[in-house]
Amino acid sequence: MDYYVDTCIWLNLFKKEGDETKGIPYWKLAKDFIEQIEDDNDFIVISTITLKELTFKLGNKFNEVKQFFQESDSIKIIKTTPNDYDQARQWEQEHQLLSFYDYLHVAIAKRLNVPLITRDRDLMEFAQEHVKVFRPEDLLR
Repeated sequence: MDYYVDTCIWLNLFKKEGDETKGIPYWKLAKDFIEQIEDDNDFIVISTITLKELTFKLGNKFNEVKQFFQESDSIKIIKTTPNDYDQARQWEQEHQLLSFYDYLHVAIAKRLNVPLITRDRDLMEFAQEHVKVFRPEDLLR
């Protein structure tokens, strides 16, 4: 099984986001989810758009993250297609609720017919009309 993991989940993990006083921190849930994917011999799909967002948000730390992705046997990096862009632009014009990149994430997950893993509530609300959507903790055993 493949899963398309949104940028916010990677930011949770690599920036160690979350408040332990409110339960299990987001970064720990992301880590546990990724480890479960590896243990189950499933795959995480990352798009070039996700890489671009992470470069912007992580700055100098991105090289470490890129190396993590390249060394993982459970991560597939895929290119965004012109059809992904066209679909995302169409949704952006119709809805104007999310960023173009968020629409692009949904378009890619839809094209690949894989669940979208995110924590972004607005993105989840829109995406569930087009693909299956989960938070990492929804899929933990």
